[in-house]
Amino acid sequence: MHDDRKLVEARLERVLNERVRPAVHPATTPLTVEIWSTADEPVPVAEGLAAPTRPIVTGAPWGVPWGTSWFKVTGEVPGEWAGRTVEAVLDLGFTPRTPGFQCEGLVYEPDGTPVKGLHPRNNYVRVGAPAAGGEQVHWRIEAASNPDLEADGVPFQPTRLGDKATAGDAPQYVLGDMVLAVFDETVWNLVMDLEVLGELMAELPVDGARRWELLRAVGRALDAIDLRDVNGTAQAARDELAEVLAAPASPGAHRISAVGHAHIDSAWLWPLRETVRKVARTTSNMTKLLEDEPDFVFAMSQAQQFAWIKEHRPEVYARVKKAVADGRFVPVGGMWVESDTNMPGSEAMARQFVHGKRFFLEEFGIENDEAWLPDTFGFAAGLPQIIKAAGSGRLLTQKISWSKTNSFPHHTFNWEGIDGTRIFTHFPPVDSYNCEMTGAQLAHAARNFKEKGLARHSLAPVGYGDGGGGTTREMVAKAARLRSMEGAPTVQWESPADFFEKAEAEYPDPPVWVGELYLELHRATLTSQAQTKRGNRRSESLLTEAELWAATAAVRAGVRYPYEELDRIWKTVLLHQFHDILPGSSIAWVHREARETYARVARELEGIIEGAQRALAGAGTGELVFNSAPHTRRGVPAGGAAAAADEGGVVPVPRDGGGYLLDNGLLRVEIDARGLVVSAYDRAAGREAIAPGQAANLLQLHPDFPNQWDAWDVDAFYRNTGSDLTEVAALGVEGTSVRIVRTFGGSRVSQLLSVPKDAKRLDIDTEVDWHETERFLKLAFPLDVKADRYASETQYGHVYRPTHQNTSWEWAKFEACNHRFVHVDEPGWGVAIVNDATYGHDVTRAVRTGARAGTTTTVRASLLRAPRYPDPETDQGVHRFHHALVPGATVGDAVREGYRANLPERRVTGTAAGVAPLVGVDNDAVVVSAVKLADDHSGDLVVRLYEANGARARATVRVDGFAATRAVLTDLLERPLPGAERPAVADGGVALALRPFQMVTLRLPRG
Repeated sequence: MHDDRKLVEARLERVLNERVRPAVHPATTPLTVEIWSTADEPVPVAEGLAAPTRPIVTGAPWGVPWGTSWFKVTGEVPGEWAGRTVEAVLDLGFTPRTPGFQCEGLVYEPDGTPVKGLHPRNNYVRVGAPAAGGEQVHWRIEAASNPDLEADGVPFQPTRLGDKATAGDAPQYVLGDMVLAVFDETVWNLVMDLEVLGELMAELPVDGARRWELLRAVGRALDAIDLRDVNGTAQAARDELAEVLAAPASPGAHRISAVGHAHIDSAWLWPLRETVRKVARTTSNMTKLLEDEPDFVFAMSQAQQFAWIKEHRPEVYARVKKAVADGRFVPVGGMWVESDTNMPGSEAMARQFVHGKRFFLEEFGIENDEAWLPDTFGFAAGLPQIIKAAGSGRLLTQKISWSKTNSFPHHTFNWEGIDGTRIFTHFPPVDSYNCEMTGAQLAHAARNFKEKGLARHSLAPVGYGDGGGGTTREMVAKAARLRSMEGAPTVQWESPADFFEKAEAEYPDPPVWVGELYLELHRATLTSQAQTKRGNRRSESLLTEAELWAATAAVRAGVRYPYEELDRIWKTVLLHQFHDILPGSSIAWVHREARETYARVARELEGIIEGAQRALAGAGTGELVFNSAPHTRRGVPAGGAAAAADEGGVVPVPRDGGGYLLDNGLLRVEIDARGLVVSAYDRAAGREAIAPGQAANLLQLHPDFPNQWDAWDVDAFYRNTGSDLTEVAALGVEGTSVRIVRTFGGSRVSQLLSVPKDAKRLDIDTEVDWHETERFLKLAFPLDVKADRYASETQYGHVYRPTHQNTSWEWAKFEACNHRFVHVDEPGWGVAIVNDATYGHDVTRAVRTGARAGTTTTVRASLLRAPRYPDPETDQGVHRFHHALVPGATVGDAVREGYRANLPERRVTGTAAGVAPLVGVDNDAVVVSAVKLADDHSGDLVVRLYEANGARARATVRVDGFAATRAVLTDLLERPLPGAERPAVADGGVALALRPFQMVTLRLPRG
């Protein structure tokens, strides 16, 4: 037979586009439209409903950037439409771009009852089925004129539209047709039939019979359509397709669990306040779709977004709560937001689950068993333990499929963290968290699934996301046709929990992946927007202090514990750890507000800390040093206060050849005439830390113009070129520090280098007035250490990464995350680099030959970038960083110095001779990460601690301030661990035996 395949496929495309789809609405009549606009912030619904309006017609411009317009839409159903299904088709001026990145609307009844959201793929509102004729239509539409930052079709171009302050007032949209229309359900179903078959047909083998069966059926259906009377012949065309649509899937077909989804970024190319409205629009649509489609199931993560609806749209929240109670609207993930997981500190990562799970428990009586992070940029190796400690045991993500170098070998597996905890993990092989239920996507999922022959189930999150929108009636219709169809995977709507139960049951012994889940993309998010990252780190540290001293003051002085304040502040900090805020990949508006929020949070936490410490110190003139760190320093106990002298530093002395020498008898540091550290000599070990012939404290500047994703990516080729900043504008002594000033481009760097009197540590305080664009600034430390691997702090421990590049997996980790320290060593001696605000870094090795033979391991901290998209002014201005070089450091020393840099001493005047710690631990390897009162207001003391060195440890935890007669091991939500033995308490001490990196939460009842 002649091969007419391409002819039929081309015919299908044209007939669908030009005849069949337009016939879905065969008759229309215009609506009357009026408008009222505000260029300021959104107004309450009641105000928008009552605002005076003026006429507006199709083709008229409207909507300043980030403005809100209220449309009044009225009309009457023509009498001749009686008995027919009628809906309004409302085009706000939508562009071909996907939902969430342009104008959006929420339709209301005149009394303010939300009806549904509007976006370019969901722009209808049903009037009646059937209509009576003469029926009056009265709606209001709250429309957001959010600018499309890629309206010209070219991505990643600098734009001033990312902040209301710079966006201007030019109208962003042109009003489209606003009409009432007859809805022909038969034609609409024909569209769905043809789309499903056309999409599936294109994915089947050309030499397979099934593809040709579909082709011939489609050809017969097209023959049955009278192009002059599509509506009258649509059913005949459908009849030609019925047989091929009904052919069941093979018993061995891949099985897809579809779950409705609308991944909504809590901020990204829109500010936080707009996300509140995005969530309301999406959930309005999804609750309506749940009413219309009995098989449909929708899942939504991020407790913060539920809380926003509860606060700002209670009438929508009531519908959500009902759908949750019915088991159709499924809260998932158990986190406050879908956060970044690389940069949040130990306690912050734990509190994401504490606050998220508690919200779902209190609001819905639901406890989630999965972490749901489809779009997060890689996963820290400490996360499995945190997920398990929160009472969950599963993880879903999709983002690892974006890796550019290596293809991850599994879709379903057990992920093992640094302490040995394993969680069941699934990466949907559909490779999208915005699945549209197309044949291409489902066929890809079945082909792509890496567990073939061992498992057959995968999950597909179905719906428009990022900017919201959710699942559409078209996606549901396609899923119904694909429930069981020959040549396609089967599709069934079900909850994530149902999917995981099936997946675990069929795959009881999956493969294991050990260590971090590194995303080979978006590495620059560890550095972009340095002030946001500093704000996060400082907030985490201040919260640690506030809880510690507030608990101490409550127990010792009867001071009220600020439960409500701490709860609110934690939620604010957790919100800003969202995976486009903390990573620095949002518009200027988001980061401007973040800086303001962090400053406000700091003021409030400083007040809580000061109030608690003053209550403990009394009202005298003596001076106490409060030590918030989990290690004793200079005689001040961890978590306590005592009198202590100033640490002080050694006075620099001139060095032969220029520069200065800093020597405290433990460490001798030489700074040359260029302001570079050419020697850091550990006197006790007789070891030089700096590689021979090289210099540390070396600022290096690279070009930074990635191929795409400017704020997100740094590409490996950035290392091919660069310059060392060795020219010095000023070099001199300032007190006990050496001051170094450099200028380059339009920027200025000022540094203070000092060595304390009694510590083996070089402190480096750097201030950068940064005015570069598309440049990457690094701070380098070439070390005379032969290290095949190095340690980076992560949540509740550290992770090892290779320094070599033997494989493509190792090569791809050319930029990685650390928290407070990086540690390199060879047997018996090591060096730590600690920081107070940076995360991104790289570690490389080189071999020296000749008289200076050996291995140089270079650690570089990433300080600043200057991408121009989506914030064209990224990081412009003044930044401050603290780093310390610690020669001779063990991992334990690195842990201690990391806490010291982030939890500085506080000096408070008072009468008390000292403040004994509430909690003490007799083993420095066991680190206390939180001391607080229980969240249930019981007054019980909660202590969280972990083994920090990566070895087994025994420790006794002692409590001073009340009689500790019993202790309970709990999960992160402070509930007793099922089946856990109660730890022994003797003489006020709790005896613990910890495995490497094990984290433990103790609850100590009072009274």
